[in-house]
Amino acid sequence: MCAASVPSGQVFQPNGVVPAAMPNVWLASELARSRRPSIPTGHADLDSELPDDGWPRSVLTELLLQQPGIGELQLLKPVLAALSCRQRVALVQPPYIPHALAAMTWGLDVSRLIWVQPENTADALWSTEELLKNGGFGAILLWQRDVRSEHLRRLHLAAQRTETWLWLLRPLASAVEPSPAPLRLALRPADGGTLVEIVKPRGPAADEPIFIELAEMPRRRHPVETDHAPSVQRVPAPVAVTGAASVLV
Repeated sequence: MCAASVPSGQVFQPNGVVPAAMPNVWLASELARSRRPSIPTGHADLDSELPDDGWPRSVLTELLLQQPGIGELQLLKPVLAALSCRQRVALVQPPYIPHALAAMTWGLDVSRLIWVQPENTADALWSTEELLKNGGFGAILLWQRDVRSEHLRRLHLAAQRTETWLWLLRPLASAVEPSPAPLRLALRPADGGTLVEIVKPRGPAADEPIFIELAEMPRRRHPVETDHAPSVQRVPAPVAVTGAASVLV
């Protein structure tokens, strides 16, 4: 059951006025607006700096991490909880084993949480495109270290044909590489939360990094302390998350 405290997940349409015959034209006078629906992040300070006051839908959004486990999933927790109330959420090749109990305490509907663990980058990219084509997912998160520009373009084009929120989580060093993603955020750890820098917005960016206060990070268990993870089906078939011995971060 979804927690009552999570956002409703209502999708907001842009307010800008565009000539009816030119729906895809981006006007310079609307630097802070896009042509895509968005959903609030659940963090007011971040919403105020993003186009349409939230995460854009139907595009590739990049989260560039100084290192995995610095609160990137806690940053996405409000929107994932809202979306999982009515749609499936896919985690593709995450660096840690998803923890069903942690997801439940965050308000996620575990029955709609799908974990896909491909063996290599090519399979992960292929799986993500297939999940997008499926049309049954509200959100897809893909973790990758090395992605070529042509693969980024394919992901972005595939996302544009859907009504899905797509996040690519990759190393902070990737910020110097070109990307078709209209929104790229750099995340760095901070005491009590995370610092978010808007690397590439569609419009003016904040002068200073945005501090997002997050819940206290749980202690990570050493691999020798963990229970054995359940066996999972090989891609391309996604598998639902069951009890596991890691944490969502």
